[in-house]
Amino acid sequence: MSNEERPEDLAQLIKRLKDHYQVNESEIARRIGAAPATVNAWVNRKRGTGRGPNVEKLRALAREFPAFTEDQIFAAAGRKTPGPLSPDAEERILALYRGLTAEQQEMKEVEMRALVERNHSALS
Repeated sequence: MSNEERPEDLAQLIKRLKDHYQVNESEIARRIGAAPATVNAWVNRKRGTGRGPNVEKLRALAREFPAFTEDQIFAAAGRKTPGPLSPDAEERILALYRGLTAEQQEMKEVEMRALVERNHSALS
């Protein structure tokens, strides 16, 4: 596969973002509520101990730098874009969850963690 056919990764997207908005890594970090070292790790393609950027930091990039969509940012991070969750939907889900037994709640949590993990690695 040539370089032209490879999808853009997060380091490349952040470089374009920096050029487009004329910001540095520290400013990006400040605006999304991350440590400068975190943004630097993304730019230098260092995975660290985590599984890459968390959902909230990726969404914050899209919110703070709207020239780049959530879909573009999540794809660059090798992740699928999570669906939206309105406050009403969140309350309905919590109400259902509260109606489960402790064992059922634990099973649902395991299932949800597995789905989230799958989404984290789905594009990798």
